[in-house]
Amino acid sequence: MADQYPSLLQCAVPATALKVLLWPAYRSTDFEVHRNWLAITHSLPLKEWYYEKTSEWTLDYPPFFAYFEWLLSQAAQFADRGMLEVKNLNYDSWQTVHFQRATVIATELVLVYALYLFVKSSPPGSKKQAHAAALSILLSPGLLIIDHIHFQYNGFLYGILILSIVLARKPSGLLASGIVFAALLCLKHIYLYLAPAYFVYLLRAYCLGPRSIFNIRFVDCIKLGVSIAVVAGLAFGPFVYYDQIEQVFSRLFPFSRGLCHAYWAPNVWALYSFSDRVLIYAAPYLKLPINTEAVNSVTRGLVGDTSFAVLPDISPRTTFVMTLAAQIPALTKLFFRPTWDNFVATLTLCAYASFLFGWHVHEKAILLVIVPFSLLALKDRRHLGAFRPLAVSGHVSLFPLLFTAMEFPVKVVYTVVWLMVFLLAFNRLAPPSEKPRVFLLDRFSLLYIAVAIPLLVYCSLSHQLVFGAKYEFLPLMFVSSYSAIGVVGSWLGFLVVFFTS
Repeated sequence: MADQYPSLLQCAVPATALKVLLWPAYRSTDFEVHRNWLAITHSLPLKEWYYEKTSEWTLDYPPFFAYFEWLLSQAAQFADRGMLEVKNLNYDSWQTVHFQRATVIATELVLVYALYLFVKSSPPGSKKQAHAAALSILLSPGLLIIDHIHFQYNGFLYGILILSIVLARKPSGLLASGIVFAALLCLKHIYLYLAPAYFVYLLRAYCLGPRSIFNIRFVDCIKLGVSIAVVAGLAFGPFVYYDQIEQVFSRLFPFSRGLCHAYWAPNVWALYSFSDRVLIYAAPYLKLPINTEAVNSVTRGLVGDTSFAVLPDISPRTTFVMTLAAQIPALTKLFFRPTWDNFVATLTLCAYASFLFGWHVHEKAILLVIVPFSLLALKDRRHLGAFRPLAVSGHVSLFPLLFTAMEFPVKVVYTVVWLMVFLLAFNRLAPPSEKPRVFLLDRFSLLYIAVAIPLLVYCSLSHQLVFGAKYEFLPLMFVSSYSAIGVVGSWLGFLVVFFTS
């Protein structure tokens, strides 16, 4: 590990300094969400946590995250007890801001440790590549934007995910991997999108014999089942005792929300919504009927069903079927070839499918694809070719989260520098592929990256100079649709790589 320069620690120190400098920066409503959760878990008895609704930002994460907030609140009382009052809505004293910002940095140590284990456990011939991938995740502009400016705890959670993935690298760690992932599900339920890959891999590699699927290891099945049951019991047991499990799940899965989030996540439904917007203007010439009541709804997407003016409406069941259909091929390959590389690739493809076809997907969920893919991006040049457009589109798609002028140079300069440094480094480190590369996919990657700069210039500067305050939805729509093309193109490219490897 001594020849790996700069080390994770050497990068973590200046990165932490930058994050501290950003403490006064813009913060979203998520800051108040977590402050309110600190107050709820500290001030109220457990049986009232999932019923409290003084604030509109009610507790809607699984119990382990509620317990996590309770632990943080024990320290928060020494910083400023005012933040722990449920009635103190939008409370943001400087002590509160500094405390909450500091907890994001402190809990990110889990990510640093998990990345260290990832590099340490990599084969000797690929440690340089693993080290570069680890640094790219640690210094990710996505984590900087979402966690340290916008405000969330994704670094901590993705650290637990990577720890689970690393544990699964060796047969002796499979049980621990399943337990850690079960705990992660009880922290944030978005990771359910990855659960099918874990289920298939643990079933095939841990519960069934290596030579025959009919060789069932009953003892291992019992150990895994009991372990997961214990984790679930620790998380949900108190709420079962108080007969509140239905209330908890109603908070975790609010299906009343619409197909699209307030800002379109860069997925298939962003392209579908964009097509619907175009067809609104083309419909009179094409003699297509228009639902006039739905003309403005696709730009709303906050709560309730999103309706389309020309194209057919999409139901939650449709998105579920499409997501499952997109996951099944990769899961099938993993079942018959349960290697660690195939496991990580299937995790990535399950995340792709859920992000591209899921219901009410948040733009921040793109990290669910980027993080596991980063662990494989340097496997060879074919994998890197599929990763490049995702790295660009995924991070560019996060820019609208920070819409204030002061944060504009931070998000743009940091992301551009990150892309230049790591894509160039990845290009040097990725070994040649044993299989032929796809010419069209390589050219798509280069063309796609080239379009990013003029698009950002237009959306950030030129649009306002030309149109002023008019057509304010256009930059958002262009960024989302452009990013969606990159994510879809990357997904298709990775599918080719995965099924021809």
